[in-house]
Amino acid sequence: MLSDLKLKDGSSFPRLGMGTWLLGENPGTHEEEIKALRTGLEEGLTLIDTAEMYGNGLSEKLIGEAISGRSRDSLYLVSKVLPSNAGGDRLERSLDTTLKRLGTDHLDMYLYHWRGGYSLEETVFCLEKMVRKGKILRWGVSNFDTDDMEELLSVPGGENCCVNQVLYHLGSRGIEFELLPFLKEEGIPVMAYCPLAQAGSLKSRLLTSPVLKTVADKYGVSVMQLLLMFVLHNENVCAIPRSGKASHVKQNIQAASIDFKDEDFRIISEAFPAPEHKTYLDIV
Repeated sequence: MLSDLKLKDGSSFPRLGMGTWLLGENPGTHEEEIKALRTGLEEGLTLIDTAEMYGNGLSEKLIGEAISGRSRDSLYLVSKVLPSNAGGDRLERSLDTTLKRLGTDHLDMYLYHWRGGYSLEETVFCLEKMVRKGKILRWGVSNFDTDDMEELLSVPGGENCCVNQVLYHLGSRGIEFELLPFLKEEGIPVMAYCPLAQAGSLKSRLLTSPVLKTVADKYGVSVMQLLLMFVLHNENVCAIPRSGKASHVKQNIQAASIDFKDEDFRIISEAFPAPEHKTYLDIV
C-alpha cells in the first residue's frame, strides 16, 4: 500500500479510501454495499468518506452499520456539512446528526462541502469550536478553488484547514494548472473525488482510448485501475473512489500497490493533457 500523507497537525492521512456517493440509497444493493465497505476495512482501507447530503443521510447510516463493532481507532471517518448548515447552531446540530448515524462520538475529518451563504469567518469559527469540543479532530473544505483557498487562509483559524476535496481524474485536470501547486505549497493535500472518472468530461473517451488500453495491458490492469494509478501518482493526492462492490474495492487496492513508472505516466498525460491556462473548477 501507499505511504500515508502528513497533515499540518502532524497526523497521518491515508492515500486511498472508500467513497460512498450514491451508496445506501438502493435497498436492493444494501448487503452488497455493506460487504464492499467491510471488505475494504478488512484489506486495510481505514478511510471512509461520506456526507450528510448523500441520500439525505442514508450513506452515513449505511457506514454506521458497516463499521458497527469495529475498533474506532481502526477507522478514519470523513463527512461533509451542507452550506445551509455551515454556520450558527446549525453546524453543531448537523454534526450531531451525522455522528448519530455513524454511531461514533467524533469524526477524524469534517469538510465544508461547498461555499454557501455563511461567511468563511463564521464557518471556520464553528469548525474550530467543534475541534475544541472533541467532536471532530480536524477539518477541511471541498470544491474550493484557488481564490476560495486564499480567502479561507486569510480568516482567523483558516490556516488550520487540512485538506481540499475536489473533482480530479485524467479527464478533468484543471486543478493542475494553479490549484494543485498552490495547495502543495501551503501543505494542504487534495482529496480526489470521482478519480475513476465517474463525473466530469471525457469519460467515454478515457474508457475507449487505445493509448490507455495499451498502458493498462502492460501492467495487467483495467483502464479503470489505470485511472486510479494516474491520480495516485501525484504525491500530494488522496483518492476516494466510490466502492459499491467488494470486487471493485479489491481492484482499487491492487492498483494502488502497483509501481507506476514515470514514462507511462507521461504517455497517458500526453494523450489527455492538462490545460495550459486557468479553467473553472469542475464540480459535481
